[in-house]
Amino acid sequence: MAPKNQARDNREARERLRLYTARQGLHERQRRRRVRDNVVGAGVLVLVAALATGSQLAFAGSHGGGADASASASATATPTPSASATAANTGDVPSKSIAKDSTWTGSLTLNKDVKLGIELDGEKAPQAASVEIKLIQEQFYNGTTCHRLADSTGFEFLQCGSANGDGTGDAGFQYGPLENVPSDGEYTKGTIAIARSSSAYSQTTQFFIVYGDTTLDGSTGGYTVVGKVTSGLDELESKITSKGISSAGSDGTGEPKVATKITGATIEQEK
Repeated sequence: MAPKNQARDNREARERLRLYTARQGLHERQRRRRVRDNVVGAGVLVLVAALATGSQLAFAGSHGGGADASASASATATPTPSASATAANTGDVPSKSIAKDSTWTGSLTLNKDVKLGIELDGEKAPQAASVEIKLIQEQFYNGTTCHRLADSTGFEFLQCGSANGDGTGDAGFQYGPLENVPSDGEYTKGTIAIARSSSAYSQTTQFFIVYGDTTLDGSTGGYTVVGKVTSGLDELESKITSKGISSAGSDGTGEPKVATKITGATIEQEK
């Protein structure tokens, strides 16, 4: 990619992160105002109780910006667990209560003309589903790139969601634990799973869409299955993944030949 385009993409990534952070701040101020209004005149004890129940789950800690959260899903190349990997959330992770043990449905649009129906499982993967719901609601994904494609037999996925469009950048947090991981390492066609690096607590904004039954090495713990694609995989294959990889790396994955961006995303709780 030309330096000019890279600089533009970096500016767009920074602007997306700025807008996302601003929206989070607005929602937090609105939440605090609602809590304050609800408890005015109710006494100090009621105020304390309201604040305790209304607060979001948050974990303090240092955040390593720009960490590679790739799926690292290869039969021959898998992440090696780090002895210093932090087994705790870092940053302001959305509360797992958002998903409410329920099913959420919506859509993910790529390049304006590939519309995927999606379903997130708030019962089996409450933390991951809550994060994805929050990111979609805050429009974090709009304009981000699907930067990594695997297109060999038994190893077929499209990875998306990095803030910088190249596998780096996030929304300022990383989280765990792993949830709803296939015990046999088999990720069936249509699976939506959360990408990560070596630590189980390195999940962030990246996810991958499995468009053909895929086997991934589970020796490092596997990957959280957060939901599935319910429609549109045929279009994804015909318009994007079937066109191949522009330059494959040592693990056989690489940037898709068809430049792919997320141009829209919706989500709502199933009634």
